[in-house]
Amino acid sequence: MKKIAFLFAGQGAQTVGMGKDLQTYEKAKETYEIAEKETRN
Repeated sequence: MKKIAFLFAGQGAQTVGMGKDLQTYEKAKETYEIAEKETRN
């Protein structure tokens, strides 16, 4: 199984919704949905 990670360097560089534009890529969209679901549990 291949694991993919997105790194956003720098303290304070993160913003709400960061990475949503990656949803145009099917695998990234699936990963984003899983992460979002996990944060709600």
